Amino acid sequence: MKASNKNNPFKTPEGYFENFTDGLMDKLNEEKFNLPKEDGFVVPEHYLEGLHKNIQEKLNSEETKVVQLNPYRKYYLTAASIAAIILIFFGFNWNTPGEITFEDLASTDIENYFESNELGLTTYEIAELLPVDELEINDILENQFNEENVIDYLNDNIDDIEDLNLEDYE
Repeated sequence: MKASNKNNPFKTPEGYFENFTDGLMDKLNEEKFNLPKEDGFVVPEHYLEGLHKNIQEKLNSEETKVVQLNPYRKYYLTAASIAAIILIFFGFNWNTPGEITFEDLASTDIENYFESNELGLTTYEIAELLPVDELEINDILENQFNEENVIDYLNDNIDDIEDLNLEDYE
């Protein structure tokens, strides 16, 4: 590993750690070493003798003060939970669309559903379910079919063209 002293401004003099213990011992043996003569902290006299009794008296007294660290915390939590419930309620009801009706469905969606799902009904059974009372002949005649579209449809949906019996109607 390559050591770089360019960024480190702290340096130790040469041989510092070799003679460190000898220099420390010399300073400790000097008489001019400035150590305090008395301790800085003193326990009062008879303090430990009456300590147990004083603690028991304070614990048994009825005027024990208890200071709560967060006295309003339960109110904050209650307010936060109510606010969360209100936000969730309005969040779900804000973007809910109205009821979906049959008119909202696109005709292509309905066609895709019938193409992808087997109903188990024949074309005759489906024709029986369709109301023909409201149909008029003009509704059918007004819709002109393009010949190319009919041929494309028959090519896509019929496996055997012979089943159509086109010979009789040509």
